[in-house]
This record gives sequence, structure tokens and C-alpha cells, in this order.
Amino acid sequence: MDTKLIKQFGAKIGSYRIRTERQKKRLRYKDFDKQLLELDFRLDELYEKKRDLGWEPLTPPFQRGWKRFFVLKEDVATDKQADFFEQLLKKINTTDYSWRKDFNIKKRKRGRKVYLAKEQHLQAPGERDFKKHFSPQEQLFFYEQWRTQYGYRSKHFVFSEPWRFSLVVQPNMIDRKRVTDPELESEMEQIEQYLGRRCYYRRLEKIKNGSLGYRYYWYYPKAKEVPLLKKKSVSEWLNEIKHEQIED
Repeated sequence: MDTKLIKQFGAKIGSYRIRTERQKKRLRYKDFDKQLLELDFRLDELYEKKRDLGWEPLTPPFQRGWKRFFVLKEDVATDKQADFFEQLLKKINTTDYSWRKDFNIKKRKRGRKVYLAKEQHLQAPGERDFKKHFSPQEQLFFYEQWRTQYGYRSKHFVFSEPWRFSLVVQPNMIDRKRVTDPELESEMEQIEQYLGRRCYYRRLEKIKNGSLGYRYYWYYPKAKEVPLLKKKSVSEWLNEIKHEQIED
């Protein structure tokens, strides 16, 4: 409590709980942070409602490029273990999309633009997913491999018999579309514009996580080694020179 108010109105004024300017300013910040959290919570609710709207058929369907994925080879599909490898393929299959049917990509080689074949591999699950989603019999067809990604080394499991599968190219047909709600999307756009134009996403990240989560300090370069001359002060170097002259 301010001493001037106590001198002016007496000691009883302390029982009225009159807030100081600093307390009022702090309460305004807290109230504003609560409003930001309410907007963020409302935005999450709207996104969830948008996902729950579902899909509706598109008539007529249209083609948008091509897609490529793995299937069982003919000799494997007629084998006794066809069902086993079919279920295994569902867990490690990958799908790639391209505007070109041959899936070639343009690259510059010796100053000229050339088209090269694009590679596609099966999934290599991590250690946690591998133990959780693959049976002991399926785990026998994988081998361990350490990979470095974003500066971290992690263990992955690679399928040891990829010759059992072959790539198939099919037209990428679009036959459905999401159900839209104009009022819902309008409210989402208003909230996103309010938070984005005024840069309130940074404040929200700090309120929820206590720090700015997008800063990755391990990407900073390591400190360079200090040269030998900079490790000692000028006075230390002068003293060493004097001792050397005396000894000579």
C-alpha cells in the first residue's frame, strides 16, 4: 500500500484492499492471457467440428495425377503365405503421388536439366512402433539399422525381403470431398486472422509451454576454439617476456 494514502486516509484504508497501479496492470495482462486461451480453445473446438463433418461423394470423379504403391508379386500372391505377407505389407506400405506417370523428377546435372527415376522404399518403423504393432513372427523378417535424422541417431527396422513386392502405378482418382460449413469456416478465419496479424501465437506458445517451442538450440553452431594469444592477458604476456629476457 502506498504510504501517501496511509498518511492521507489513515491505517484503516489497508482493510479496503485498494489495488496499486502495478497490481492493476498485472491483472490486465492476466485477463488478456485468459482471453487468448479462450480463443485458442475455441479454435481447437472448431477444427474438431470440421473434422467430424465427414465426406460426401463427388460426381463425377476426376483424376489428379498418378499414385504409386507396393503390391505382392504374382508368385508371392499364389503362395501359401500370401495372407501373411499381405497383412505385413499393409503395415509398411508407402504411397507416392506425382503429376508424371513415370514418376521421374527433374534435376540439374552438369548444367543441364535431366529427368531421373524417383526411388520409393518401404517404411522402416522405429523401435517403439516395431515392438507394439508387429508380431514375433513378423519381426523375424526385419533387421536393425541405425539412422541419423535432425542430429539424432535412432534405431529402425528394415524389411529384409523387399523382392516380394513390386510397384504399381494407378490413376489418382478423386471421388469424394469434405462437407463444408460456411459459418464454421468464417469463424475460424476470423480467429486465425486476429491471432496471426497481431502476432499473438508467440504469446500463446509462451503461456501454454512456458517458452517458445520452435527454438531448437541444438542447431546453433559450436563455439570456436579461442586462439592461444587470446587466452592470456597482455600483462601476463609481458611478464613472461621479462622472465625470458632475464634468463637469457
